[in-house]
Amino acid sequence: MKNYLLVAALIALGTSINAQIVAPKASPQGKIEQKVGVTDVKVEYYRPMKNNRVVFGEVVPLNEIWRTGANENTKFTCSDALVFGTDTLRAGTYALFTKPSASNWEIYFYTETSNWGLPETWDASKVALKTTVPTIALNDVVEVFTMNLDPVTSKMGQLSISWDKTRVTVPFAVPTTQKVLASIEKTMAGPSANDYFAAADFYFKEKRDLQKAREWATKAVQMRGEDAYWMLRVKALIEAELGDYKAAIETAKKGLAAAEKAKNTANIEMNKASIEEWSKKKK
Repeated sequence: MKNYLLVAALIALGTSINAQIVAPKASPQGKIEQKVGVTDVKVEYYRPMKNNRVVFGEVVPLNEIWRTGANENTKFTCSDALVFGTDTLRAGTYALFTKPSASNWEIYFYTETSNWGLPETWDASKVALKTTVPTIALNDVVEVFTMNLDPVTSKMGQLSISWDKTRVTVPFAVPTTQKVLASIEKTMAGPSANDYFAAADFYFKEKRDLQKAREWATKAVQMRGEDAYWMLRVKALIEAELGDYKAAIETAKKGLAAAEKAKNTANIEMNKASIEEWSKKKK
């Protein structure tokens, strides 16, 4: 009985040591995910409170670079390039820094996102884009630091940053028209070589309608050219799976030549081994 109680006590002690206290952060995390046209935009940030303080000029010094929120870097992610005025921000994830002043804010998209607060040393070469926007005085107090993506249309969006009695808005354009036109042209032109190849490869791996897979693989090679040793490899495997070893060997020889030209050692060895194996089975 004593041993049982001792074990139970040790288990309880271990549980208490490993347990973690869950408590709210002083600056809770916020996240915005918005589709703007056909572009995905996301903002991840931490939201400090005003708490009866004077924010701009005291909590946040004017004319100095600010982390724009609390805790870790505020992160801004876009799936396509965005246009701010006349400047373009490439698709990617950036830390968002600002330099507030009484009349305007400078907005910085910084390529290093792993800082806690400001970088130890500010590196101007890591500023992917900088833009300046005017401040807007608010009649009502915004108690909790707030970022938003609103309004949005099919061609543009607007990032807003609000706290205390100040707001700035940062408009940007998205490449909706270009992307839709490119999609239309691709669709109307029909499948690409890569589309045919992906379909053939899937059908081969799933052992579905290998004749159709062969047809698609042949189309892919015709469109891409016989330097596409990886496509020739799949085509040869499909032909061998169908029992047409003569055709498989011919295709593998073409793939071997292309692989040798590309100096792809793995493909060279695979084709050599297959040619040797299939030559023994050829009728």
